[in-house]
Amino acid sequence: MEKQQYLFIDFEFTMPEKSIKFKGFYPEIIEVGIVAVVDDSIREHFSSYVVPRKFSTLSRRCKSFLHISQEQVNKGISFYDLMKKLETISRGYQNTVVTWGNMDMKVLKDNCQKAQIPFTFHCKEVDLSMEYKRFFGDKNQTGLWKAVREYGREGTGKHHRALDDALTTYHIFKLVEQDKKYMGKSNPPTIGDLIDMSKLLNKFA
Repeated sequence: MEKQQYLFIDFEFTMPEKSIKFKGFYPEIIEVGIVAVVDDSIREHFSSYVVPRKFSTLSRRCKSFLHISQEQVNKGISFYDLMKKLETISRGYQNTVVTWGNMDMKVLKDNCQKAQIPFTFHCKEVDLSMEYKRFFGDKNQTGLWKAVREYGREGTGKHHRALDDALTTYHIFKLVEQDKKYMGKSNPPTIGDLIDMSKLLNKFA
């Protein structure tokens, strides 16, 4: 039977200028971070820039927001090579992909469709931000780094760097799983826990 592998994935995407409309624009992956975990240990991690196919020139807004340069992205792997990497890293395992939010997998599938590449990266998908929201009963979804700070921790590296965000997602996943186990082991109080029996017996003595 294939071993369970968790793939903590984060992508960064292109974005248009606020004041300019790009005809037919859609977000493309320009950076990838993957943390592969088996038996609670990191088996492999991967980080790379990815060259966008359709809108190859990054907007000023994108470069400023992500602190990323055109030169860095130009030296990245192709989208086709990204899909090959995902296939390679998942091979031989039963895979669960964990992301913070649902955009990462949506954009990945959309980019495959636009590039006419078959989406063969089949796996169980977990949106950890929704798990976090349900577990803590929050009304709104919490941002990744806000969530880790609510645990009294700091994120790994820099926010909006794909591998750092993937590692931070992994750390939150471990914290939430620990809390789930703790809650699962907590037994409901017995009537003896709720009532001081000695006082009760004295009252009727």
